[in-house]
Amino acid sequence: MHRYKLTIEYDGTPYVGWQIQDNGLSVQEVLRTALKNLSGEDFVPKGSGRTDAGVHALGQVAHIDLSKEWSVDKIRDGLNYHIRPAPIAITKAEAVPEDFDARFSATLRHYRYIIVNRRARLTIDRAYAWLVPRPLNEKLMHEAAQSFVGHHDFTTFRSTHCQAKSPLKSIDAVSVYRNGEKVIVECSARSFMHNQVRSMVGSLAEVGMGKWPVSGIQTAIEAKARSACGPVAPAHGLYFLQVDYSAK
Repeated sequence: MHRYKLTIEYDGTPYVGWQIQDNGLSVQEVLRTALKNLSGEDFVPKGSGRTDAGVHALGQVAHIDLSKEWSVDKIRDGLNYHIRPAPIAITKAEAVPEDFDARFSATLRHYRYIIVNRRARLTIDRAYAWLVPRPLNEKLMHEAAQSFVGHHDFTTFRSTHCQAKSPLKSIDAVSVYRNGEKVIVECSARSFMHNQVRSMVGSLAEVGMGKWPVSGIQTAIEAKARSACGPVAPAHGLYFLQVDYSAK
C-alpha cells in the first residue's frame, strides 16, 4: 500500500461536520466518494481531527492508502476535479511513510476563531464569523486567556456530549488580538475536546464585554462544572487552521 497525506481546505457551512454521519453529508464522505471515482478504491480518509457542523478548515489533514503508486500532483488535481463543485479543496498531497497517521502522528493543532465586533449586521461574513455588537476589550480577553495555558481539568469547557476519556488537557498557547472590526482568538494544543475552543471563546467574550472579570476564566476552570461556562460561541466563526507534525 502507498500512503498519502492530504492538506484540505473547506467551507463547513453545507456539512454535518468532518465525520461521516447518518444525518447528512459530511466532508469525509465527499472525499471518500471523490477518491473512489478517481482510483476505484473505497477508502475512508482518516482525518487529523473532527470538526462540527458549520466549522471551517484552512489546514485539515487526512491520510489515504492506495494500492498503487500515484504522483502527488495527480492525486491533488484528480481529487479536486471529482470534488467540484463542493466547497472543498485539496491544497497539497504528499507521499508519506506507511506509519504516518494524520491523527496520531500530530504534535500540535491550531484553531482560529473570528469575531466581528460591530453594531451593523453581517453580510459577506455572516457564515464565517460571530457578530458581537457590544464593544469588546481584546486586551482584557488576552490577559484572561492566559489562564487556559498549561495542564488543566477542562470539565467546564467540555461538551456534555464529549466522548473523551479524560477532561485533562494541555493548552500550549492562546492569544487574542484585534484587526480592525475583527477580534481574533487563536489556540494551540496537541488535542482539544468536543466544543472546547468554542466554549473558551464564549467565556472570553464575557470578559471582553465586561460581564466577567479577568479572573472569571480562572474561576470557571477551577469550578470544573459545565454550568460555570459562558455561552458557547457559534460554530461558523471557528477555523481548523493547521496541524503540526514532527520532522520525522
